Amino acid sequence: MSLGQDQLDIEIFKGLAGVRLAMRRFLAFSEAVLTKAGITSQQYQALLVIKVAANNAIMIKQFANDMLLSHHAAVQLADRLVAAKLVLRTASQEDRRSVFLKLTTSGEALLDTLARDHLREMLAHEPLLAESLRRLRQMGEPDA
Repeated sequence: MSLGQDQLDIEIFKGLAGVRLAMRRFLAFSEAVLTKAGITSQQYQALLVIKVAANNAIMIKQFANDMLLSHHAAVQLADRLVAAKLVLRTASQEDRRSVFLKLTTSGEALLDTLARDHLREMLAHEPLLAESLRRLRQMGEPDA
C-alpha cells in the first residue's frame, strides 16, 4: 500500500486500537493472577522458558538469552526462583562446570495452573484480536 504523505485509513487505527486493547486487558489479567500466585511476570516468563527448553532444562547462558537478560541478571532471577522452590539447579553430566535450570514439582504445578488461566483468558480475547488483525490485514502494509 503506497501511502506516501497521505493519512492512514481509520480502519488501521481501529485495528491497532483493538489489538492494543486486547493486549492491555490480557496483561492486566495476567498481572492480577500472577500477583495472587505470588510471582512476578518475569518469573512466570522464566518458568515458561525453562518448560519449553529441550528436556525441560536450560543452561544459564541460554536462559539469559531467551529472557533478554544479562548473565548477571539471569543468575539473580534463577536465585530467586530457586529460593522460591520453583526451580532447581543441576550440574551437567557432560561438563560439571555447566549448570542447568529445571522446574521443581511445585514449579511445574504452579506453571500448569497459571498456563491454564492464561490460555483461558487469551482465548476470551480471540474475537477482538482476530477482528483487529483482519482489519489490519485488509488495509495492507503502509509504506514507511
